[in-house]
Amino acid sequence: MLFWIIAGFVFGIVFASFFEWTLHRYVMHQPVGRFDYAFQAHAVVHHQVFKADPTYHLIHEQDKATIPMAWWNGPVLALIMQMPCLAVALLTGHYWLLLGTGLAFLGYYGTYEYIHWCMHLPRRRNVERTGLFFRLNGHDLLHHRYMHKNFNVVFPLADLLLGTLLLRSKVSFAQARGASVPDVQPHVKKFRPQRALATVE
Repeated sequence: MLFWIIAGFVFGIVFASFFEWTLHRYVMHQPVGRFDYAFQAHAVVHHQVFKADPTYHLIHEQDKATIPMAWWNGPVLALIMQMPCLAVALLTGHYWLLLGTGLAFLGYYGTYEYIHWCMHLPRRRNVERTGLFFRLNGHDLLHHRYMHKNFNVVFPLADLLLGTLLLRSKVSFAQARGASVPDVQPHVKKFRPQRALATVE
């Protein structure tokens, strides 16, 4: 029983990374037929308010509501992710998998909402002082600069494996600054004079 719960949880975290990537890229950044709710809420509104410059952090109090998804998104998305897992459980008879994947999906979504909130509304919380948050914050900041890169917020495995991972900006720009925001500017190449080659006589 415990093995299948743990296996389901590990699988769920990996699956959630790819689900988040797919949802973010193909639903939140472009309309799907006539369905444009997620596109409007995220690409049009959220990205218009929060850019990679100092507006990455909340400036106007009335924009606070544009940081999280609607309250009902968590249960709906967790249920959608659970559908293929339910099929596997029915085929194999290992129903404890569903507990593991369900915990993973809800935990992943809760983590997404919490750290995304902290990214745009920093308050020196304990999580903001961790190295992991620091790196993920830079990852999301770059997404706000390059909307076709860094679609993962929680676990960038899908970004890495699907070729959308960006670690630094390609060009210099006026980025957001703060204690929990890394410098994502391009590496500056230092000029090194070449040594003169010794001539052989």
